[in-house]
Amino acid sequence: MAIIRPFNALRPQAERAPQVAAVPYDVVNTEEARALASGNPWSFLHVSRPEIDLPAGTPIYSDEVYAKAGDNFARLIRDCPLVVEETPSLYLYRLIMGNHEQIGVVACCSVDEYDRDIIRKHERTRREKEDDRTRHIMVLRAQTGPVFLTYRDRPEISSLVRDALVGNPPLYDFVANDDIRHTVWRVPNYDPLVEAFKDVPHLYIADGHHRAASASRARAELKETAFAFIGNEEYNFFQGVLFPDRQLQILPYNRIVRDLNGLSPEEFLSRVRETFSISADASPAPSERGRFGMYLNGHWYGLALRDDATTSAGIVESLDVSILQDRLLDSILGIKDVRTDKRIDFIGGIRGPEELEKLVNEGKAAVAFSLYPTTIDDLLKVSDAGEIMPPKSTWFEPKLRDGLLSHQI
Repeated sequence: MAIIRPFNALRPQAERAPQVAAVPYDVVNTEEARALASGNPWSFLHVSRPEIDLPAGTPIYSDEVYAKAGDNFARLIRDCPLVVEETPSLYLYRLIMGNHEQIGVVACCSVDEYDRDIIRKHERTRREKEDDRTRHIMVLRAQTGPVFLTYRDRPEISSLVRDALVGNPPLYDFVANDDIRHTVWRVPNYDPLVEAFKDVPHLYIADGHHRAASASRARAELKETAFAFIGNEEYNFFQGVLFPDRQLQILPYNRIVRDLNGLSPEEFLSRVRETFSISADASPAPSERGRFGMYLNGHWYGLALRDDATTSAGIVESLDVSILQDRLLDSILGIKDVRTDKRIDFIGGIRGPEELEKLVNEGKAAVAFSLYPTTIDDLLKVSDAGEIMPPKSTWFEPKLRDGLLSHQI
């Protein structure tokens, strides 16, 4: 049973929405965030990445950064302004990227259901990132970026979503600077959707594991210090956008490695041939599962496991990201832990294979690998099995924007 409930969103007026809306805090670094927010005092990056308003080199987890987040949030509420919805509401959030369209229900989800694994996960969180977002929530007393959730498509929910759009003018409708169109509606009658989601056995976190984990930790802190606990306090819920699985688009999460682990290019290729068949002049983007692209010395090679290579039937072990990690990155390039090894980096598929070529050609990497995208079915199976995907297995596009709807706790 998936519990969703309406909330009194804190949000900008329609004319300010395009300026306020910002990319998620964790898809840009400090310099990229500073450039995106330059000249725009209303960008939500001033709240989600407040170090951009402090001297260069300020540690991103310092006390000054969180204090700045609080100051910037208060200024945005006061001067933009942001206003609180008078009555609790559910919302619909549509994203259009080229020919791709998806529409989700914006609601508050249960922290209890997250803790009990009714809301399922596929990624292991990092403590320092949890600490950061938990502190961010506690300083603002608000969840300002939604968790990206999915569920197995149900026709009755899709029908209710379509009905809610009829004759319902949007609150926001704009095209962002990355050409993605964002449209948000308030649901006029939310009770049927709340009831319909009670028949959904599980929700799944697609993107935003750290946001969800931080909401749980913030709830624990607030519950500990509360004079009384009823269970319906706002901090018992976190903001999410719930999309049917069939609408989601996953792009590959590609890899670059800075050196060849002491091998010459010829020695490296020889080692790779022990496990993979190699084809020259291959397409940069693999066309099917079990195929990999490799860019080395100005050439694209196609890789596939040799017929005599043993394979695992395990759900996680059979993923392409696992095969590449176990059979090549670890065994040949010596990368044991992709979470901590500074020799590897990850490039979202939205940047295309051209970005991989650029990084190698500029000498910032020695070799690059392009992958076939992990599927949403893979994600659901891994989550249902209670297992964990390798880091950086999925890159969802298009991305939700922060700042359009915030949940105060």
